[in-house]
Amino acid sequence: MTITIGLSKGRLLKESQGILEKLGQDFEYIKTTRQLVIKDESRDLNFILLKPSDIPTYVEKGIIDIGIVGKDTLIENKRDVYEVMNLSIGKCRFSVAGKPENKEKLNQPIIRVATKYPNITKKYFEEKGKTVEITKLNGSVELAPLVGLSDMIVDLVETGNTLKANGLVVYEDVFEVSARLIVNKVSYRYKDSGIQNIMDTIKAWEVEQ
Repeated sequence: MTITIGLSKGRLLKESQGILEKLGQDFEYIKTTRQLVIKDESRDLNFILLKPSDIPTYVEKGIIDIGIVGKDTLIENKRDVYEVMNLSIGKCRFSVAGKPENKEKLNQPIIRVATKYPNITKKYFEEKGKTVEITKLNGSVELAPLVGLSDMIVDLVETGNTLKANGLVVYEDVFEVSARLIVNKVSYRYKDSGIQNIMDTIKAWEVEQ
């Protein structure tokens, strides 16, 4: 029975190298191919390369059985899937950041925030009793406070180098995130042995690290 695994394009794909190699995959081929669907018939595995934000949807709909995706994406895009493993890769944190001189604006009545994650941002500030005006962006949110579109941003921060290069600083951290293994609920029931084998393989890889 074939198991289909969804892989996040970009940084998380690179950090998944060890897992993919443990599953017997040629990582360099996966990284460089223009194919979106990669079949490994000898191991009854298919791999589909997707935008990270799309993986929970594909898992929920049963198009893919298993997905590797950041916890941030799971929180922002709530989907009816099983979250079965913390893979301890893709580690970073959600942070509120902006220009140093704007930090005092955290105390003003209405805070203007630019972010790729409006749901997470809204919930975070509401829990702090703050009113926010959220601008949803899809590109480099670091630009927003530099040109006056927002007072600050909420975004993922890994090293902080991009913030520093643009004269921005972290005001406060929201929470830490890492990549998770998610599974379609029907697949978890009917493809349990195949999925369990993959989980055991990943656990073995973690032990080796």
